[in-house]
Amino acid sequence: MSTVAVVPAAGSGERLGAGRPKAFVHLGGQTLLERTLAGLRDSKAVDAVVVAVPPDRTDEAKLILGGDAVVVAGGLTRTDSVRRALAAVGEPELVLVHDAARALTPPDLIARVVAALRDGHQAVVPVLPVADTIKAVDANGVVIATPQGFRTELLLRAYDRSPTDVTDDAALVENLGVQVVVVDGDPMAFKITTAFDLLVAEAVVNR
Repeated sequence: MSTVAVVPAAGSGERLGAGRPKAFVHLGGQTLLERTLAGLRDSKAVDAVVVAVPPDRTDEAKLILGGDAVVVAGGLTRTDSVRRALAAVGEPELVLVHDAARALTPPDLIARVVAALRDGHQAVVPVLPVADTIKAVDANGVVIATPQGFRTELLLRAYDRSPTDVTDDAALVENLGVQVVVVDGDPMAFKITTAFDLLVAEAVVNR
């Protein structure tokens, strides 16, 4: 089954306070975007990647990534960026949505999500038990991370029916009445949002 990863990376990164869009901030000599792409590539589970970046950063992204990804201009919101990236994926059977802010996500986590999709599940998300340091929690007391994986047709249908901005693609799919299956997450898939998060990531990279 062909699998394409969609990477929304058009956020301004204001909370990070680095003076540039978050995906273009350096971590251990590489941008978060480069590290995200490396994890997807090393998973050996993804056939292609589409990245949505700020419109004024498309040339820079193409220079950084070379031929490793298709680069599109993102929108004002995450939802707009995902929609634009989905329009450029072609016709793969499976699609992952993976935030560039989760740049240290282990390749084997990505492979687990794809494997679950290939086993026949329609929607898959990685989860972790709640910890004090993690904020993105669903109603069942688990942490929702990315990549989130879907049958492409299903995610496109979910976005077609969503008029509002969303941060959790799996929630859109659940609104269609489709069961979302979970796989084991990994603490390394934490989201780099603030300057403190970046310090943690730097400590991990330099350990």
